[in-house]
Amino acid sequence: MEQARETRAEAAWTRWTAWFLGAALATLLTLWGFAAALDPFGLRVSAGQPARPIMDINQRFMYPQLVRSGSFDSAVFGTSTMRLLDPAILSQGLGGRFANLAMNAATPWEQLQMAGLFARQVAVPRTVLWGIDATWCEADATDEAKRLTPRPFPPWLYDGIRWRDWAELMNLTTLEIAGRLLAHRLGLMPERIRGDGYEVFTPPEELYDAARARWHLYGGAEPPPDSGPLVPAETVAPETRAGWRFPALAWLDDALARFPAGTRLLLVLPPAHHATSPREGSVAAQRWAACKDAVAALAKRRGAALIDYARPSPITLRDDNYWDPLHFRLPIARRLEGEITSLAKGGPVQPDGAARVIVPAR
Repeated sequence: MEQARETRAEAAWTRWTAWFLGAALATLLTLWGFAAALDPFGLRVSAGQPARPIMDINQRFMYPQLVRSGSFDSAVFGTSTMRLLDPAILSQGLGGRFANLAMNAATPWEQLQMAGLFARQVAVPRTVLWGIDATWCEADATDEAKRLTPRPFPPWLYDGIRWRDWAELMNLTTLEIAGRLLAHRLGLMPERIRGDGYEVFTPPEELYDAARARWHLYGGAEPPPDSGPLVPAETVAPETRAGWRFPALAWLDDALARFPAGTRLLLVLPPAHHATSPREGSVAAQRWAACKDAVAALAKRRGAALIDYARPSPITLRDDNYWDPLHFRLPIARRLEGEITSLAKGGPVQPDGAARVIVPAR
């Protein structure tokens, strides 16, 4: 009798376990099917098909589908210092169909993945506008530890092996974004970023607070730290100068070489606030100047224009042009769009000399 009860109990546990595992598998398949059907990352998008509405602010996951859609033949690359450039305005001024593919805090390695995908997917790239921040000049920029940030990066969206991507959809974040996409399709939620990658991520201009901006610019220091030139300049030994290396520029050189000869290449050193720049005459400033020279040599070699806004100027010296040390306001973005367009066509710099053309457009 006891043995029979144990047998029945074991059978009941076996049935319960089977039902539980079956229900769990069915739930997982249902959730995966929901994410796959909504396809928030545009895994099914290819040339001639529109990308999905962008419903998440992590551009690293959202932008590859813009490239694969074939809707754009021109692109902006870089970090958040380039994100306020409106691709619609650039398309009007320079021709072509621009997407802004710059990403918040993107490392050189991450930028290269996006640029590489664009070079492979777009048959005839028309214009590439690439913002070169100071991170490209760091001596350890190519170290493994510097390739990524705390923001997740999906290399599987960039490697071109499409069939392996579907398994990556089974996670809570993807389900959340798929849910947002469904809400958008039902008219309950707006898209997070415009369909060409453009987003005004800074606060509304009408909320600009100059005092708060100064606090961000100088870290609350009053009066602000002295930013005048060092006199005399710091001495740099010849062997030290000879040892300066900018390894990420080799990556940039290789990336530019992947674009066909007919592609217009525009490199821009974005205008960060002067508080971010090393003091003139310091060792750091001399190293930064050496890196600019290396970028100029690279630009000449690859037939790219190089426009320098990362210098003392009416843009970078005015506190009220900035929200924080890196991010300028919308009127500055509008100025850059117009000026870069003009300079790319061989036009003159503005009379105030905020831009310096180190290598002219070909």
